[in-house]
Amino acid sequence: MRKLYNFVAFLALLWLSFACARPVPARLSIRWNESPKPEEVDYTLESNWASLPTRVDAADQLPKKSPLQDEQASAAADVFFIHPTILTYAPKNEYQWNASVQDTYLNRLVDSTSILNQASIFNAAGRVYAPRYRQAHYFAFVTEFKEDKAAALDLAYSDVKKAFEYYLAHYNAGRPIIIAGHSQGTVHATRLMKEYFDGKALQKQLVAAYIIGIATPKNTFSSIPPCQSPRQTGCFIAWTTFLQGYLPPWHPGEPTELVSTNPLTWTLDENFAPKELNPGGVSYGFKWVRHFADAQNHQGILWTNTPYVFGRSFVKIKNWHQADLNLFYAPIRTNAKERVIEFLGK
Repeated sequence: MRKLYNFVAFLALLWLSFACARPVPARLSIRWNESPKPEEVDYTLESNWASLPTRVDAADQLPKKSPLQDEQASAAADVFFIHPTILTYAPKNEYQWNASVQDTYLNRLVDSTSILNQASIFNAAGRVYAPRYRQAHYFAFVTEFKEDKAAALDLAYSDVKKAFEYYLAHYNAGRPIIIAGHSQGTVHATRLMKEYFDGKALQKQLVAAYIIGIATPKNTFSSIPPCQSPRQTGCFIAWTTFLQGYLPPWHPGEPTELVSTNPLTWTLDENFAPKELNPGGVSYGFKWVRHFADAQNHQGILWTNTPYVFGRSFVKIKNWHQADLNLFYAPIRTNAKERVIEFLGK
């Protein structure tokens, strides 16, 4: 039985390593202005939300064999979650640069990946709202045409903004808010924070922002600081995850002004945090893995050793971007709930 468990764990880690390898995006053959634009999104329709607390969806799920519980029914706060880029493949319809929210194949991918593995992290801290939006294709992040990137991201953000305004008008009712995003979702979350929270009246409702997977400078906001302790509120958390000892090509190789929050200690220092501080992460099949990963900040990025399961020596991944949240599922979950408790106590 032990051998079978080890083999399954190895397969899970191997799958996760493939998932975390830097994807090779489909190269789009036309410019942004030549691509048809999907119709605008109507957020009065529940089908245009990947997650709503009023229905059963992927954000309500819990990792298999975990000790966790969905606490949305009694939660005093809300979570507005913005999913990352899932459209990395050659588009299956005429919409090249920005996806249609009517694309059922893509919606299934969004729900079974990001909403299940990432948005569900927050179902103990608040009621989870996650809009579908006309996400930019991954090619927008690597194209040589900067105007195409800007246009694709602007269109995607217009949906996120519209969804957030609908959320405020129809769902929030003055409740505390957590903003959370990953990768492209963090690009939009950061812009949303600047427009609606930073120095604005709504900042008083901000529990914290988890803006993960994008290099984020300390001075990104004028009045919202980086979180420096586990229960600090009104602040933001950020990190990008790489293999211990590795610096990505864009890194200058010296201290930076980027924020890197250690998700096991919730501090900005460079002290090593062992895997024993990590109650659990999730791997392939939404499986619960105790003591999945360790963590250490280094010059504005987060270092982690290869996840601690059988067969880890065979995995050579250096960029763990797609597992930024998976590796630290339980610590993020607990921390978000603790910040809500602290916020309400104030």
